[in-house]
Amino acid sequence: MKKNIILVLVIFSTIFSSFVFYNTYFAETNVYNFNSFDRTIVWAITLGLFIYYLKLDSRLSLAPASINSERKKTTETLNEKDKSDISFKDVAGLHEVKDELQEIIDFINNSEKYVKMGAKVPNGILFHGPPGTGKTLLAKAVAGETNSTFLYSSGSEFVEKYVGVGAKRVRSLFERAKKESPTIIFIDEIDAIGSKRNSDSNNEKDQTLNQLLVEMDGFHKSSTIIVIGATNRLDLLDEALLRPGRFDRHIYVGNPNIKSRTEILSVHTKNKPVDSSVNINDLAKKTHGFSGAQLANIANEAAIIAVRNKKKLIGIDEFNSAIERVVAGLEVKNPSVLDKEKNIVAYHEAGHALVGKLLNVDMIQKISIIPRGQALGYVIKLPDEERYLLTEKELCNRIKVLLGGRASEQVIFNEVTTGAKDDLLKATEIALDMVCSYGMSSLGNVAIQNQFIKYSFEKIDCEVKKIINACYKETLKIIQENKDLIAYVANYLIQNEVLTGEELDTLIEEFNNIDKMANIS
Repeated sequence: MKKNIILVLVIFSTIFSSFVFYNTYFAETNVYNFNSFDRTIVWAITLGLFIYYLKLDSRLSLAPASINSERKKTTETLNEKDKSDISFKDVAGLHEVKDELQEIIDFINNSEKYVKMGAKVPNGILFHGPPGTGKTLLAKAVAGETNSTFLYSSGSEFVEKYVGVGAKRVRSLFERAKKESPTIIFIDEIDAIGSKRNSDSNNEKDQTLNQLLVEMDGFHKSSTIIVIGATNRLDLLDEALLRPGRFDRHIYVGNPNIKSRTEILSVHTKNKPVDSSVNINDLAKKTHGFSGAQLANIANEAAIIAVRNKKKLIGIDEFNSAIERVVAGLEVKNPSVLDKEKNIVAYHEAGHALVGKLLNVDMIQKISIIPRGQALGYVIKLPDEERYLLTEKELCNRIKVLLGGRASEQVIFNEVTTGAKDDLLKATEIALDMVCSYGMSSLGNVAIQNQFIKYSFEKIDCEVKKIINACYKETLKIIQENKDLIAYVANYLIQNEVLTGEELDTLIEEFNNIDKMANIS
């Protein structure tokens, strides 16, 4: 408002000074009889107002609207939304994490026995791991189990272009937490404000982080306040934030194992009309490597597909379609794929499946040449058992399976296509991990961190190429030796478009019987 008033005065003064100038030097008669002193006063006022306006415009604004809203938020009374109605009963799986959090819950609920022993509650807990694994749900469950106030905020909420706003929001958050103690403060995506500081970092962002460090290390010990942070990138966080006294406990929240997946699917299908023939344990086996969010999405997608198909119960077909929807993307209706391309895709996918089958790498669940998403075809595989350790040979076999499609194109059509783009990216990623992370190359038993890869790029690139070229050479040999079998499977795919794992086993058995008969005759 003040700025607008000054602007009006500047404009009016400029117009008046222009009139004075014209009247003095260009008018035929000096009607108003302005003398030199009057002219000097008018021009000085005009110039002064103009300079003042420019200075007012260049001043840093502290976003009064934002500050006022922060004050209002600080002084507002507690409402029902600040209490969590989620408990550990609502969190399926994650048994180890829940056991770890029981101490925190017991400390808040029964603090006297810990105080007698001189123990202090951890100031902060940091959840880290891949996205969709239940970090937010766990924080809500801790608040629900302890009947604490739950204050949710995202790291990006503290990032502002205005000086001091981020730090102000951090102070306001902790002030409110002190008033409503015991309190669980949950900061999602904390890497947005907690990333490592350096000479090139943003000053406002550093001030916000500094305020967070001060609050976590210095809030009143009489108040029971626990900060829970969540991030997908632990490596980005500042060391000062990770030290004991701030985030005392770092808990990895990973993708669920088969037992946890069964529990998660049971929770998300509990209130859905699922057909009695659906085996939740079998679905859990098919979803190896899926996060909790993906499993919830599969259950929801299956229900949507059942409604679309006008069914009263959700059957196994709907769940299988939902898994394909999540893994491969949306099915393309009425695809305009040329017969030549369809033929190439059939041999490409047959190459993947048969190399995997012959090398015994995972179990083939389904092969399809029906386009989904950006893929013209796909192979869905699932491991026959939960694996946590892989040998060098097993990693190489996985690379061979990924290269099986391109090798099949090379052998059958004597040329390659762009269809192996995604396969090459995944194969290169595995080979790079073998060289830089697992010490499975001629560079020796060393692990090379990402920031140092550029200094040894030529050596690393040479080793990666050596691994991939050796795997591709062996894959070509496998395809060449089983050329007729690949043609037999590809022809079936061209006619039927879809092939299940059981049908693949039947085709291989049929081909072997035909081959034996041909040899006998």
